Amino acid sequence: MTTTGKILLVGIGPGAHEHMTFRARAAIAEADVVIGYSTYIKLVKDLLDGKEVIKKGMTEELDRSIEAYEHAKQGKTVALISSGDIGVYGMAGPTYELLLDSGWTPDDPIQVEVVPGSTALSSCASLVGAPLTHDFCSISLSDLLTPWPVIARRLESAAQGDFVVALYNPKSGRRTQHIVEAQRILLRHRSPETPVAIVKSGYRALQNIQLVTLADMADCDIGMLTTVLVGNSSTFVREGLMVTPRGYANKYDALTGETRDGEQAGRSLSMGLDGWKGAVRRYLRDNPETTLQKTAAFFGQPLAEILDAVGRSTPDESAGSFTARQVRQDQQDGLLDSLPHWGKLRAVVRSEGGAVAELLIDGADLQKKNDWLNLVNDAFHLHIDWSQARQTWFVSRGEKAHGIQVTDARGDLLFNLWLVAGDAGFDAQALQRYRDDREELS
Repeated sequence: MTTTGKILLVGIGPGAHEHMTFRARAAIAEADVVIGYSTYIKLVKDLLDGKEVIKKGMTEELDRSIEAYEHAKQGKTVALISSGDIGVYGMAGPTYELLLDSGWTPDDPIQVEVVPGSTALSSCASLVGAPLTHDFCSISLSDLLTPWPVIARRLESAAQGDFVVALYNPKSGRRTQHIVEAQRILLRHRSPETPVAIVKSGYRALQNIQLVTLADMADCDIGMLTTVLVGNSSTFVREGLMVTPRGYANKYDALTGETRDGEQAGRSLSMGLDGWKGAVRRYLRDNPETTLQKTAAFFGQPLAEILDAVGRSTPDESAGSFTARQVRQDQQDGLLDSLPHWGKLRAVVRSEGGAVAELLIDGADLQKKNDWLNLVNDAFHLHIDWSQARQTWFVSRGEKAHGIQVTDARGDLLFNLWLVAGDAGFDAQALQRYRDDREELS
């Protein structure tokens, strides 16, 4: 490179000049060349006198990056513009990819600066109230560059995690069913009455705002210039304003500002990282008839988290009748060698769909071959992918139940095994071997 150019990656915000940052206006003023999608060029046309202007179409993103680099190599200052924030579904990423693949580094003579702007989700949120006050995520429904199964998985995860969800690129002339599919996925985890804001052309001439429910979302006027904001389980609409509470009501009285019983100002909630596991143990003490699976469902946590809370019990803070001790990681396979000595066992296996199989087996029926744990006898064959096992726990419920629970990478139950008691109770020799293995392996 014999001359020094510059690439300014400029986010112009929603489009109105009053919402454009001072640095964005200065960057455009500094530029010799301005490159952008034709709609974005129109939004700043009164700032472009005397400049070389290069307009590109909707599908010519890489061409914009190439043009910017070529002009910068000629020693020019180039402003490559995007609406919103250029780093959020904008041109900053493709441009950096091109530059790095071309051998450019931050130490090269051509300078690159990212000028942030107000992105669509924050601009649209400001028009409807305060829907993003708590945790949120953004998901583009465009499958032009992202496979739909990936998009669907992200929607599922966001819905399960109770995020407020901002949907970008929700619908186009050819993509009419994506918003319907997104609605269907969200409704698996959200109430039909969940508030939804649909903002079209926010802060532009044809601005249109609709406040609806998740049940009605897909029936609304939605297009490529629309951003859809889907509330979480706490979001509400009042006096025409969509608000997601920050969570102050969990700690403070709304009218007096006084901290609620058991909470301290400036300190983690009683259900914070440390406190919530104590809450699990208290719940098990207060609900002696419940199960660990039901407790996991009550707290909305994987079983492994409940077992960990139980495993942290102390004599002064029990988990009701439950005790749990985790098998050491290097003893996962060693445990299998001990199972034949536990006598008759009840194997419980749950499918992802919720079906439960309970099988009476002998410990000797369990055979590990390669990555599979096989339960084989004259009555049935059952095969469990042992490579999925991540944690194994010795679990007892007083003197009523003794066994192991095995969880997978997500912390969900893979399967469990329980000692079988006869009319006279547990076989004394089998129970003692179980207890000895618990002391040795956990």
